[in-house]
Amino acid sequence: MWRIKSLDAILATAEKKSLHRSLGPFQLTMLGIGAVIGTGIFVLTATAAQKAGPGMMVSFMIAGAVCAVAALCYSELASMVPVAGSAYTYSYAVMGELVAWLVGWALILEYALGASAVAVGWSGHIVGLFDAMGVHIPHALTVGPKVVIGSFLEGGEVGGLVNLPAVIITVLVTILLIIGTKESATVNSVLVAIKVAALTLFIVLTIPMITGHMDHFTPFTPRGWGNPLGSSGTGVLGAAASIFFAYVGFDAVSTAAEETKNPQRNVPIGLIGSLLICTLFYLLAAGGAIGAFGAQPLMGPNGAYDPGSPEFSAACTAIGAHTPLVCSKEALAYVLRETGHPFFGNILALAATIALPSVVLLMMYGQTRIFFVMARDGLLPPVLSTVHPKFKTPWIITLVTGIVVATFAAFLPVGQLADYSNSGTLFAFAAVSLGVMILRFTDPSRVRPFRTPFLFVVVPASIIGCAVLFMSLDGKSKGLFVTWTAIGLVFYFCYGFWKSNVRLGIDENEPLVEGPGGTPL
Repeated sequence: MWRIKSLDAILATAEKKSLHRSLGPFQLTMLGIGAVIGTGIFVLTATAAQKAGPGMMVSFMIAGAVCAVAALCYSELASMVPVAGSAYTYSYAVMGELVAWLVGWALILEYALGASAVAVGWSGHIVGLFDAMGVHIPHALTVGPKVVIGSFLEGGEVGGLVNLPAVIITVLVTILLIIGTKESATVNSVLVAIKVAALTLFIVLTIPMITGHMDHFTPFTPRGWGNPLGSSGTGVLGAAASIFFAYVGFDAVSTAAEETKNPQRNVPIGLIGSLLICTLFYLLAAGGAIGAFGAQPLMGPNGAYDPGSPEFSAACTAIGAHTPLVCSKEALAYVLRETGHPFFGNILALAATIALPSVVLLMMYGQTRIFFVMARDGLLPPVLSTVHPKFKTPWIITLVTGIVVATFAAFLPVGQLADYSNSGTLFAFAAVSLGVMILRFTDPSRVRPFRTPFLFVVVPASIIGCAVLFMSLDGKSKGLFVTWTAIGLVFYFCYGFWKSNVRLGIDENEPLVEGPGGTPL
């Protein structure tokens, strides 16, 4: 289980069962921005405000800083190994099969649950937009049921049945992904332009309001800085752990390396460029929301409520109309409506409704490519790596991923889905960062088109940052990650350990054998 698949073997496999290279630097950057800007800023701003108040601006900076150092590590490995698979592939080459499997298994939390979270966020926007137009969708069809599985998986609302809008958008995105990568990227570029325009509109309207409402920034940290060793996941660090989801997705650029023209140059551009652009938008949008409307947490008789708790939901419902920002399921649109710009609020809600599916698309895209490579390596059934003879996409695993994403989106709430997703992401990011350090010593002579600068500063900063944010998640999220990892180990030792191509001694450099229709076997 500690066997390593060499970088040369990984590259040879990619050449045999390769995906078509059709993406350039602009499309990659748009993919990154499309994956990053989404539910995190449009929806989770309210969750962050309840956890940290105005201090969520610092939370955005902390989460962005951790992602920045992780992106530098990703860039080095992605430029060296321009194949699909992202953190899973890198871990296989450096730390062995077991670690690679655990990383790939954790990435299911990142991409599949992340896509589900965004689908639920999209549902909140479309429902809010319909409400503003006087069209009311039955409540039971817009939220999942109130259920508890074990001691940590809690979701939905009393009276809910299924989140039908979230399921519908997931089905549509699945169909688009099966049709083709280039077509998906083209659609995504249009949606990214809409999202950027909507955020720019929000910033232009709200930033001027800050000077007249400086009192909205006091107290700045009403719930403190948070305790990474606690279980509540509140304060500035707790908000940073949740807001981390707002940056998740930039690494989807690295999963597209195998479908990128000149990946050694273009992948680092896509990774770092998309991250810098998104960080600037986040800080301006968060500052505008706080200055224009305020972002203090909702307080109860025993202090601030925990976001997503039954007590918090009841308190928001009791207020009725004109609730605080923290109660909104479409935070930015709500701020504009409540500050004298209802028309522009509806425009922003419409833009988010149109554009948020691009994040679902990119999350699911990343998930399918991880599964594709794991199946190609024999750790999952090989049928999952089947490429469609017409569309040239891994259609079977795309269909399976769509079913999984739709199921989670149908029944769980956005805030908890985001935290669950973050637990897997932080583990994968830390593994990639450690892999960069190890590979510098074990294979120092290999060509590195992009080298992580200040290695002995950047890598420890990335690992420590990921560890601190992971510990700042709530207890349910950490518990889910441990349980999910245990399930993954059972799967690995029952199937992947025995079927691994490396264990069976399959030579990746053997001549390609094609099946019916030219599909690689």
